[in-house]
This record gives sequence, C-alpha cells and structure tokens, in this order.
Amino acid sequence: MYGCYRLSNMTPNVTAASDASRAEVMASVDSTPARSEFIIADISCDNAWLSMTVEEAPSLRDWA
Repeated sequence: MYGCYRLSNMTPNVTAASDASRAEVMASVDSTPARSEFIIADISCDNAWLSMTVEEAPSLRDWA
C-alpha cells in the first residue's frame, strides 16, 4: 500500500501525497467456524484495510 485511503469509501482525491515510508502493513487470517478471512491492513492509518475470503485470496505461487 502506498497511501492511506478508506478502501470501503474511496475519496475523490486518490492522488494525495502520503509518506509510504512510515506505513506499517500487516496481513492476517481471521478464522471463525463459518469461514476464514484474509485481512491486509496498514496499521499506521485509520480505516486502511481490506479483507477477502481465504479461498479468494491469491497464493504465493500466484505472485511468483
């Protein structure tokens, strides 16, 4: 992630400058009995996260 934007409600000015050098991005799998969600979040910025089901998430092989 290069900027901090609300992923669920994008702002009109998506080219706003941000300091990506201070970003702290983490990923996690949150499991419940019903399903597992893959979550990516920039913890240095409020509301900068996204999630998808584990089945929809790309694998490392897909990125290679």
